[in-house]
Amino acid sequence: MGYQIEKQWYVVNTYSSHENKVKENLEKRVETQNLQDYIFRILVAEHEVPVMKDGKPTGKTKTKNLYPGYIFIEMIMTDEAWYMVRNTPGVTGFVGSSGGGAKPFPVTREQIEPVLKRMGMVDNDMYSNYQVGDLVRVLTGSFEGVEGNIESINQENGEVTLNVIFFGRMTPITVKFSEIEKI
Repeated sequence: MGYQIEKQWYVVNTYSSHENKVKENLEKRVETQNLQDYIFRILVAEHEVPVMKDGKPTGKTKTKNLYPGYIFIEMIMTDEAWYMVRNTPGVTGFVGSSGGGAKPFPVTREQIEPVLKRMGMVDNDMYSNYQVGDLVRVLTGSFEGVEGNIESINQENGEVTLNVIFFGRMTPITVKFSEIEKI
C-alpha cells in the first residue's frame, strides 16, 4: 500500500502569522477534494492569555500562538493527502521530512500530548498513558510547576488527585487532567 493506515499527528511549517489562514485553506481543500477520511483535525496551537498593563491584568484576554509558524494535522499519510497538504498555499513543508519525496515522520504521542492539553483538548486514549503512582508536573494554573505522584484518576470529570509536598507534609491536590504532564 505504501502508507500508514492509522491516523497520526504531523507538524506543518507555515509563514509566521499566517497559521489561521493556512488552516482555513487546508479545511476548504479537505472538503473540495473529499479527504475527510484521511485528514481529521487541523490545529493552530493557540490559547488565551491575560492582557497586562503596567504589570497588572486588565481583565481582557488575547490569543497567543504557542508555536508561531506551525500547524498540527491529524491525518492518515496517503500519497493524496500528503500531496494536498504540501501544495496548499502558505505551507512551506512538513517537519520531519528529509525532502526528495520522502514522507515525513509523525510526531510521537509524548510530543503532541502537551500541545493538545495546553489547548484544553484531552483524548480518551491519553489516560491510558498515566497510572496511579506516576510522577507528574502541573503545567498551568495555581499549582504550575508543582510535582507529585498520582493518587487517583477520575476520567469522567477529567480530574487527577496528586500527592504533593506542601510545607513539609504530604497533601492531596486535585487538578484537571489537561494540566499535567509526565516527568
